[in-house]
Amino acid sequence: MGTINERKRKNGSVAYCAQIVIKRDGNIVHRESKTFDRKRIAEKWLYKREDELSKPDALKKQTGKTLANAIDKYVKTSQKQIGRTKTQVLNTIKNEYDIAQQDCSDINSQALVEFVEELNTRMTPQTAQNYMSHLGAIFSIAKPAWGFQLNKQAHVDAMAVSKRLGLTGKAVSRERRPTLQELDLLIKHFQHKAKFRKQSIPMQHIIPFALFSTRRQEEICTIQWDDLDREGKRILVRDMKNPGEKIGNNVWCDLPDPCLDIIEAQPETAAQIFPYNHRSISAAFTRACHFLQIEDLRFHDLRHEGASRLFEMGYNIPHAAAVTGHRSWSSLKRYTHIRQTGDKYEGWNFIDSLFFQTQND
Repeated sequence: MGTINERKRKNGSVAYCAQIVIKRDGNIVHRESKTFDRKRIAEKWLYKREDELSKPDALKKQTGKTLANAIDKYVKTSQKQIGRTKTQVLNTIKNEYDIAQQDCSDINSQALVEFVEELNTRMTPQTAQNYMSHLGAIFSIAKPAWGFQLNKQAHVDAMAVSKRLGLTGKAVSRERRPTLQELDLLIKHFQHKAKFRKQSIPMQHIIPFALFSTRRQEEICTIQWDDLDREGKRILVRDMKNPGEKIGNNVWCDLPDPCLDIIEAQPETAAQIFPYNHRSISAAFTRACHFLQIEDLRFHDLRHEGASRLFEMGYNIPHAAAVTGHRSWSSLKRYTHIRQTGDKYEGWNFIDSLFFQTQND
């Protein structure tokens, strides 16, 4: 009935996962697992739980509804479109983790903490927190909505314990900002590349647009010509990333100088202003940084740079948020690493080089 499997953690240590599966008439009626640092302790727990579960009526409380059933019900019932990342996370939990096959009434805070411990053998605490956050949506509504015996407080308690133990945590805020010299190297690199590859992604345009607009790479690739308000110098960003709601979260964002000039330099050959794959943009940027020996610079750092630039130029919080699309100061403040006053890009000659190249293409 019980098995013990060795699993190697990312740090090289070995974990021992004790698992119990009980079947009746070919169907799984109970499944549980627990991870230990020592095999002997895992064996003791396994023998103890097997003895407890062998007693009469030990499984009477089973409802026949598993966490996997609750996930399926949530996905099927929700009238709000579920984002791609959340869908992927829930499917991964359902298909790859034992907790999904446990009866809802058996999933207490201890079971959830053990689940987080298992997550930590495969991913960072930051990613584990994302998994638990997405799972929280199921625990919040499964019982009052459908009668699934999932304990919302158990999830709350497990989140608190996991945080205290360091099993989950927020990503460390980055403070990396590109220098003018690094940006010059990157733009010249892509300008040179464009001369020989006419069909390549115009990174020499996209990099400054990302910086001045503060748009994320996914947003850059989805904004459309029909959503451009030239007179108002703004663009409608559809399905903007938001912790509470992404799908349908459409936000008008101001376009600082010289964003509109960069947009007007693009050919209207598709519905999107920049009709490219956002992953390809990120990959091209990373390859260029490696080639140019620019260390520890990511495409998303351009958004950080652009937001910080606004505050250095004297923008107040509402004015900066009108550009970045942030709803709250608490979200926006992580980008405000002010290092000077004024606009360090004043007189930067990239615009002239941009139009010179465009006119000669």
